[in-house]
Amino acid sequence: MAPRFDIDLLMPAPMMPFIMERLDQAFHVHKLWLAADADALLAEVAPRVRAIAAAGGAAITADLMRRLPRLECVSGFGVGYDSIDAQWAGTHGITVTNTPDVLTEEVADTALALTLMAVRRLPQAERHLRAGRWLEKPFPLTPSLRGRTAGILGLGRIGKAIARRFAACGVPVHYHGRHRQADVDLPYHATPVDLARAVDVLVVVTPGGSETRNLVDPAVLKALGPDGILVNIARGTVVDEQALVAALRDGTILGAGLDVFAQEPAVPQALLDLDNVVLLPHVGSATTHTRQAMGQLVVDNLIAWAEGRPVPTPVPETPIEAG
Repeated sequence: MAPRFDIDLLMPAPMMPFIMERLDQAFHVHKLWLAADADALLAEVAPRVRAIAAAGGAAITADLMRRLPRLECVSGFGVGYDSIDAQWAGTHGITVTNTPDVLTEEVADTALALTLMAVRRLPQAERHLRAGRWLEKPFPLTPSLRGRTAGILGLGRIGKAIARRFAACGVPVHYHGRHRQADVDLPYHATPVDLARAVDVLVVVTPGGSETRNLVDPAVLKALGPDGILVNIARGTVVDEQALVAALRDGTILGAGLDVFAQEPAVPQALLDLDNVVLLPHVGSATTHTRQAMGQLVVDNLIAWAEGRPVPTPVPETPIEAG
């Protein structure tokens, strides 16, 4: 059966099966990772490709887009799109989309869970039980969420959802972002260091990319202090991992909960060796419900563009009108 649109679409990396099935029904899809010679396939289809479906983390660089003279749309999987050169795309009339909103609540749940696990040392308590050590002695008392203040580094959609969860737990919330938000009635701090100094739980929710690389540096960790907990559900590159390891080792901060890492899926052995950090394999939005919704939004964006309609979720750098 012929696809719905006579449009060539490039898929550089595998995506969820239902995404691939629906895009196969709608477009001429070229699956780059399946080619025996990926460069040869790209050279063959480049003059015809008008759209890209990008799996989370697939690098859609300016160099790649330059090779596609008819490219009009890049539909990315995930709310973060630092792996797509959206700035270059936007200045060259190419629409870029992501999948916001549908994962907000799921990721916020994960941030709260990581906070509780890190503060109460719940994974360590489970390991204590599984190893049979409860038969020998109770698990040691832990710090508490009670009496703490949380800081949100990046108060966007997900940051606000996290703030609501902390408020429900009776935890005051402060924030830092590029700008003070006029409609937000929370204490604002002008720098990450100022925010860290005012709180003892710091949750990182900023976008990735060059502008935020190592934003959480030794100065921020020192300001967070020896009772401080760092939680990162944003991008691993936002935190200076070497500085974090040092801070966890020497007691500069109390602990951390991490769902993301600088060189995923590789996690530094130094982090694996520490007992005061909770590590998750980037599962913030990884539920069937949410990933299905994200995948459907990838498809919806491409269908809207192909039909000449405004795409549902363009990123700020991109032209608003598609087609």
